[in-house]
Amino acid sequence: MKKLSIISVLVMSVIVWSCSDVRRSPGKVYMPDMAYSRAYETYAPIDTLAKQGIHYNRLPVAGTIKRGELLPFLLAADKPGDTANYAQSVHVTNPLPALDAVQMKEAERLYLVNCGICHGTALDGNGPLYNGGNGPFSAAPANLAGNAKYVNMPEGQMFYSVTYGKGQMGSYASQLSTTQRWQIIHYVKSKQGGGKPAAAAAPAADSAAAAKPAAPAAAKVADTTKK
Repeated sequence: MKKLSIISVLVMSVIVWSCSDVRRSPGKVYMPDMAYSRAYETYAPIDTLAKQGIHYNRLPVAGTIKRGELLPFLLAADKPGDTANYAQSVHVTNPLPALDAVQMKEAERLYLVNCGICHGTALDGNGPLYNGGNGPFSAAPANLAGNAKYVNMPEGQMFYSVTYGKGQMGSYASQLSTTQRWQIIHYVKSKQGGGKPAAAAAPAADSAAAAKPAAPAAAKVADTTKK
């Protein structure tokens, strides 16, 4: 009877102890990086990583370039009140060659997704956000197709504006890669030119063929000099 009482007391003690709100240490973890994710999870706040001692700002490592990507823009963003680099950007040309039909279609898609909401599908500045003055924006965005300022704007200045933002337009460097930004500029310039894509450089073979007719004429001159 005495043993039964002792066993009952021990069982009750275990039940009470297991149901209590006492916090216990989980003990040592052999491989914590395997047990607890150290990677940045989708939509996780950066504060969560900072509490773990991980300092991540979503930016690539300085001085690195993604595989297959173009070299970064060499001109930095101007400081407030300064326009020196914006002025220098007129000398920068589009490093991408003329786009083929498939690439131009992709450039059009990128424009419509990222730019059309403001500048409109026709590049006339009448996108859904303005909508003829009935949209949430009271001021019309830039008319890229009908305003001589933008029609004649060099590609480098367009790229500067898309990369760093200009006026009311913010930067699109985080939404679009360097290559995608230059593709969009190709598309805009093709529309500003009446819908005709920029002409590609003539192949070397064509240039050689064009020069062939001049050879007989030179031979004829040589014959007359002999006479």
